[in-house]
Amino acid sequence: MPIDKIFLASLVAIFAGIDRTAMWQFMLSRPIVAAPLTGVLLGDPEAGLLVGMLVELLWLGRLPVGAAIPPDDTQVAVAAVALTAILGPLQGYEGPALAILATIVMLPLGKVGQLFDRVARHGNGRLLTKAEEAVAEGRVDQIEGFHLRGLGNFALAALATFVVLFVSGTVLMTWLGPLVFPLIDQSITWWIVAFPCIGAGAIIGTINVTRKATLFTASFATVFLTLWLL
Repeated sequence: MPIDKIFLASLVAIFAGIDRTAMWQFMLSRPIVAAPLTGVLLGDPEAGLLVGMLVELLWLGRLPVGAAIPPDDTQVAVAAVALTAILGPLQGYEGPALAILATIVMLPLGKVGQLFDRVARHGNGRLLTKAEEAVAEGRVDQIEGFHLRGLGNFALAALATFVVLFVSGTVLMTWLGPLVFPLIDQSITWWIVAFPCIGAGAIIGTINVTRKATLFTASFATVFLTLWLL
């Protein structure tokens, strides 16, 4: 197992996880950015682009805004690319089918990120109480330390999520790979078409319009007409 690639993926997971809500918010946390970045660093930019596109479409309508804690699409994307770039060559798999398999395996595990995010937020709630007490007692010099500890809680939550997803994904892909990979590889064209359609349906489902069914049907027909013309 190449430790250097795992280390690089972990760094992306941490910085992208911090960008999600705690700091910066340069949109590095979006799968369409985090996944290609991971792919470039791990030497598999094609997998990064494919995973980023698939995951971004599926969860574009669920953002970590305010108190909302959606599934951690950031770590799902980073871990899926890491599995593709690291585990694939070790097991003899390659190509788009591998990236799709890794994405499918990672998607249900996005809920793990919700758990660690809640733990980090509860920890920061306690830090806020301590910071208020410090201000009341005149210990203003400690405020910066509380801020950094709060940032550290989110960084640890992001790293813990990535580690759980990567380890779980390694076990699942080792078990499922020989059974599922050939099936996905044989029907790769349909998978590449199906994911964007499902993602488009998920996005339309979040749009507050009166004729979502008509809009979805028209979009679906347009996609298949375009494919037929090509």
